[in-house]
Order: sequence, then structure tokens, then C-alpha cells
Amino acid sequence: MTIAQTELFGPVATIIPVDSEEEAIKIANDSDFGLSGAVFSGSLERGIRVAKQIETGMIHVNDQTVNVDPGAPFGGEKASDLGRYCGVEWAIDDFTTVKWVSVQNEYRQWPF
Repeated sequence: MTIAQTELFGPVATIIPVDSEEEAIKIANDSDFGLSGAVFSGSLERGIRVAKQIETGMIHVNDQTVNVDPGAPFGGEKASDLGRYCGVEWAIDDFTTVKWVSVQNEYRQWPF
């Protein structure tokens, strides 16, 4: 379905019946996009195991797909990849360039 292959930003849920966990992971990864996702499971361990196999920048177990934590990197994979923001080290790496600017205000004696 087109709706399952499109990155939507709205109150829409696509439900695709599957016969196995492997098939669910395959279908989830068969997309050009990978911003965020969610896995719902009665077993926390199983939900985490499945979540680790889905190709998204963010994945939530037993929770909604829209979460922002200023201490965690926010961003996607595949065509959803514009880098990461939030989380101090990711923000610094993605949105800054290291540059050394030196200013000599006085005459420098040679040798130092």
C-alpha cells in the first residue's frame, strides 16, 4: 500500500496483518523511510529484540512514535536521514564546524 510506504505526519495508523515476527520486521524495513516507529508486545524482551532489528532512527516499545527527549538524538534513517539533533554530542557534531581562530595582539618575540 502507498500509505505504508509514505512518511506521514498525521493521525494515521496503517495495520498490516503478518504471520510471523520475521515477516513484520521485513515489512517494517521495506520502506525508503525510517524516522520513527513503535513495537507493541506483551513481552518487553521480545519488543526490544524486534525494535533493535527495525531500521529507524528512533523506535519505541509499547509507546507512541512521537517522543522528543532533549538528551537523546532525534533523527531518522534512509530517506528520513537529515542527521541528528538533541543530545549534546550529536548536536555539536551535526550543527557545528570546529575552527581555530588565533589573534595576535602584540608583537611576538622570536623564538617563542
